[in-house]
Amino acid sequence: MPAPELLHTPVLEWYAASRRDLPWRRPQRSPWEVLVSEVMLQQTPVVRVLPVWERWMTLWPTPSRLADASPGEAVREWGRLGYPRRALRLHAAAVAIRDLHGGRVPGDEATLRTLPGIGEYTAAAVAAFAFGARATVVDTNVRRVHARAVTGTALPAPSLTRAEVDLATSLLPEDDAEAATWNVAVMELGALVCTARAPRCPACPVADRCAWRLAGSPAHEGPPRRGQAWEGTDRQCRGRMVQLLRDADGPVAGTRLRAVWPDEGQRDRCLDALVADGLVEPLAGDRFRLPA
Repeated sequence: MPAPELLHTPVLEWYAASRRDLPWRRPQRSPWEVLVSEVMLQQTPVVRVLPVWERWMTLWPTPSRLADASPGEAVREWGRLGYPRRALRLHAAAVAIRDLHGGRVPGDEATLRTLPGIGEYTAAAVAAFAFGARATVVDTNVRRVHARAVTGTALPAPSLTRAEVDLATSLLPEDDAEAATWNVAVMELGALVCTARAPRCPACPVADRCAWRLAGSPAHEGPPRRGQAWEGTDRQCRGRMVQLLRDADGPVAGTRLRAVWPDEGQRDRCLDALVADGLVEPLAGDRFRLPA
């Protein structure tokens, strides 16, 4: 395992020169802007998040402004980011921030984790990126960089392990501000250079000390990684129903909502799930709308 200090300087220097100019990374960004970006970026590429994030910040520049809107408006403005329950969780978190924290995003991980829908990763990311705390932030990109550069494997385990979290913590610089920058720098390295399918090793700032390259870049020995299916899935069915409600000016008749999917059993199951999740609200007369 390379000594942490042998990785810090080249990665931090690379990040200073190569980082993307993203609005939630700018010095003047608010903790709320960081929180919204972190939730939106879960399993969603930056290019899709940017326009939706900018729209949200125009409509709801503070948690209190979002809390004063309806959950349905949050779902409507979520657009096609996918996993729209994230919009409901952000709305619920905004209500908690307004009602329990004076409208200010809390700055410590423990309190952040008490907000609705905010798990360990998001709490750590907000603490680090919004408040400069020395927190352990581990996403898919970070795990892949650590797997290759430090442990010498092509890809990390299918799901996050305790050993990976401990490794990430051991690699953090001691200085709080430098640790926060290190977290985002490793993420950026994984997103732009140390990619899953076609790593750009000649462009990597630690290629000369990467354990995986020094071992001859051995192939991944675990189960094959498969992309998530979309066509014909419940996710696609649910997405069509929610999109129809987003595009509508008011409640939608059940016959029209059910017409978006041909499989009656799957369609009814998905509609029931949307209602149970709070994403769709049933009304009298077999009508439906986004939650009010």
